[in-house]
Amino acid sequence: MVLAGVLVLAGCAAGVDSKSGSGGQTPKELRLAIGGESADGYDPTLGWGRYGSPLFQSTLLTRDPELNVVNDLATKHSVSANGLVWTVDLRADAKFSDGKPVTAEDVAYTFTAASKSGGLTDVTALAKAVAVDNDTVELQLKRPQSTFVNRLISLGIVPKHAHGKDYARKPIGSGPFTLVQWDQGQQLIVQRNENYYGTKPAFERIVFTFTGEDASLAAAKAGQVSMAAVPSSLAKTTVAGMKVVPVKSVDNRGIVFPYVADTGKKSADAGPIGNNVTSDKAVRQAINQAVDRQALVDGVLEGYGSPATGPVDGMPWYEPSSAIQGNDPAKAEELLETAGWKDSDGDGIRERAGVKAEFTLLYKADDTIRQGLALSVADMVKPIGVRITPKGVSWDVIDKRLHADAVLFGWGSHDPSEMYNLYSATQAGVEYWNPGYYTNPIVQKNLDAAMAATDQATATKFWKAAQRDAQGNGFGPAGDAAWAWLVNLQHTYFVSDCLDVGKPQIEPHGHGWPITAGITGWRWSC
Repeated sequence: MVLAGVLVLAGCAAGVDSKSGSGGQTPKELRLAIGGESADGYDPTLGWGRYGSPLFQSTLLTRDPELNVVNDLATKHSVSANGLVWTVDLRADAKFSDGKPVTAEDVAYTFTAASKSGGLTDVTALAKAVAVDNDTVELQLKRPQSTFVNRLISLGIVPKHAHGKDYARKPIGSGPFTLVQWDQGQQLIVQRNENYYGTKPAFERIVFTFTGEDASLAAAKAGQVSMAAVPSSLAKTTVAGMKVVPVKSVDNRGIVFPYVADTGKKSADAGPIGNNVTSDKAVRQAINQAVDRQALVDGVLEGYGSPATGPVDGMPWYEPSSAIQGNDPAKAEELLETAGWKDSDGDGIRERAGVKAEFTLLYKADDTIRQGLALSVADMVKPIGVRITPKGVSWDVIDKRLHADAVLFGWGSHDPSEMYNLYSATQAGVEYWNPGYYTNPIVQKNLDAAMAATDQATATKFWKAAQRDAQGNGFGPAGDAAWAWLVNLQHTYFVSDCLDVGKPQIEPHGHGWPITAGITGWRWSC
């Protein structure tokens, strides 16, 4: 889901954003209204901070606006020749918000706790974390994992001495902010951490108020906000005193197809598995051919985005040859005809062996972007003789049907291991990973080799081969077409003329608070 948020200037009457009201001084407080919150709290060992900044904690490494890996708590790191030992040296001036120093013991404890928690931050490759001395930690792996660097980027460090059962609600960390108050479902109040070793935020206090996208836009129109994050479908709205700032992202939307036929098998939770239409490669490829992705960008996204052909478009590990160029309905019809899908009764829907070329496409009911994409795709494939029935439902319904119905999902990460999880047979039916039960032994071999590589160049070679290799094998639309990737989003924000957010980082999928990645650099310019 894409989270919507607004920053409201406090200290002025009714929080109205005003150049004259600021008196040339930075306001002490900003208010950020978000369409969702971290329901499980703010514990990195359970997954907090996986998307965007952990705010309260800091990480060993981080990424700059160009996504280059740079130091944060670490001063340097190295990897052994066999890829099994990661050694990290720590800065000596970092303190937790309670004034106690950050040590190698805290880092070792954090990684050990995360490896045992089963949280969203996957540290299962860790065998042992050892504090060599006060400022040096060794992370020993069970097996080489090329993507382990992303654990150093995403896992916020927690204090061993203060990581108890209430930590998720009362976090202590070495990040730029401390938590003051959390009224679940309503607001989160944070204040500047005066012990923070890095660039201190310009604003002393931020209040996150949890609201939906409509309320965020209404606040912007009322002149009560200094920044409002809205879906691209609302970004063409005129808001006085504000400009739209589009931020590039790797946040994508696509359709995952049930890859196997319906043979009566059930999932572990008794849900149906398989679909006798989308299990045919010709149908999946035809849909990929028929969809006009640029039209989706121009129409549904109001131009704020780009066509998507895979889960990692534009990343260093993307393989361009896995894509199909443009939309070609004639080619789509040819694929269906050759595979035996014909409209024998003239009702506009093809059939084969008594099976109609029709299926349901589920999407989250209250997500306007996904709704628009689902309806548009259904219109685009109708002329080739395929009937898609879009259906907006809750996640509870999707959970029961995601192995048998097509689903419009959103993904996108700076971490290529997400690609592994989406297409690996080892993840078939595991939560939202690989819900279509996709499997291809050649692809699996390349995915495994990418994960096990001891250097990034070798890993990238295998990541690309998994999408499409020299023989044409791969999970991409030119190969197995396990998904129909549709668009890459730009995250869109209304920003006051007075708020300078610098150069935002290329953002991941919209869970969490991705815009906060650069919050320590925000400045008030009026």
